Amino acid sequence: MQVTTKPETPHSSEECKHSIRAVHDAMYVLGGKWKISIIACLLFGAKRYSDILREVEGISGKMLSRELKEMEVNFLVKRTVGKSQPVMVSYELTEYGESVKPVISTLANWGHIHRKCVTKNS
Repeated sequence: MQVTTKPETPHSSEECKHSIRAVHDAMYVLGGKWKISIIACLLFGAKRYSDILREVEGISGKMLSRELKEMEVNFLVKRTVGKSQPVMVSYELTEYGESVKPVISTLANWGHIHRKCVTKNS
């Protein structure tokens, strides 16, 4: 598979720094092993904690709790406690969390291409 790049366009050092800062800000919120997987899971709709735990393979319960709390703090996820008995808690992406969908979709598409490239060349 041939990878092509666009010709370089002139840019200033300040533009580069600004872009890198924005990437760092995004990675601060989305970084780590699990957050993107949790968001990808929730892109399919609201889920109970146990559903997320089952669908995000390899994550521990303690880590999922920690990540969901952090994602709540960053306005990506909304936690809803139902009024029924037993109490049912569900998680869903906020409108702000939904704004990450194009990033996740692009990343998933690139991941499919990368897997094909790597398995083809090994």
